[in-house]
Amino acid sequence: MGGDGLPEWTAHQLAEKLGGELIGGGDVVLRRVDTLDDADEGSLTFVRDARHFDALRTTKASAALLPRVLAPRVNGEADRLSLIVVPDTDLALIALLDEVAPKPVRPTAGVHPTAVGDAAATIAAPAAGGPQVSIGAGTTVGDGVVLHPGVRLGAGVAIGDGAELHSGVVIRDSCRIGRAVIIHANVVIGTDGFGYRPAPDGRGVVKVPHVGNVVVEDGVEIGANTTIDRGKLGSTRIGAGTKIDNLVQIGHNCIIGRNCIICGCCGLSGSVWLGDGVTLAGGVGIADGVVIGDGATIGGRSGVGRDVPAGETWLGYPARPGRKTMKMILAMERLPSVLAGLGRLSSGTEQHGKGVAEPGRE
Repeated sequence: MGGDGLPEWTAHQLAEKLGGELIGGGDVVLRRVDTLDDADEGSLTFVRDARHFDALRTTKASAALLPRVLAPRVNGEADRLSLIVVPDTDLALIALLDEVAPKPVRPTAGVHPTAVGDAAATIAAPAAGGPQVSIGAGTTVGDGVVLHPGVRLGAGVAIGDGAELHSGVVIRDSCRIGRAVIIHANVVIGTDGFGYRPAPDGRGVVKVPHVGNVVVEDGVEIGANTTIDRGKLGSTRIGAGTKIDNLVQIGHNCIIGRNCIICGCCGLSGSVWLGDGVTLAGGVGIADGVVIGDGATIGGRSGVGRDVPAGETWLGYPARPGRKTMKMILAMERLPSVLAGLGRLSSGTEQHGKGVAEPGRE
């Protein structure tokens, strides 16, 4: 982060602003935030954990945020740069970036002349609709909603107060979006579920109608190009506070609990249930109807084909309890040497056999 017009702070001022403890000089002026490798004079950098502590000896930054747990390790580092000790580096950095980040550009209040709203739609007066927005019959748009250019709302949609839908978002008929929801560009909510059955005559397939909807509860954030299918019957539901990354596919009738984290490129088949506080790392795939308990974590690129108990960490393809998977990985790493040892043993046995006379012969 950098550039003209951003605030400048001394290390002392920044420590006070973040509620941190200053170790080292307080007069150094800080103009930007950079990584340890990219930092230069005037940069504030940061260290999250012990793995990166040693990089403080070589960084060119003028100051660094340091988690309190690492403060006892400080020795000569404060002689060459100022250290601001905070309880949690990430939270301190978030507070700082929130203050200095450029404010997003949003459509002005009111509906753009090129937007199209059905006569039967209800749009709250403080809402803002950008160019080429389309709003279907019977749809309601709450107070303070922001609809960026090209948003498409089908018939009978409800958008809660304070929601923000970025360019190209499509919300199809009858879906419900809660308060303060953020939906990034080109998300599609309410597409048909992927359901087909063989045709009676054996030629081709018959499409299964999906007549349910999608309900997105309050405070959810959905990343760009994610798709969420409507229920075959009833709702596909995304629980309050859940955060979904880019390029995620959520199938029909999935039930996602509250405050879940779903990272990029995950794929959830139909009728998957996630409890509250579940974390899916990047690229996880989950089979139809699997239930994942509250607080469970699934490691990246794992394939989950059976239920996961609450609070457990599962890894691998197919996914298994984390400790079991790690034991299997370690065993596989040892396999070449084990096979080599067996080969030597077999060779030695053969050679030994050749040197033993058969009975009755000398």
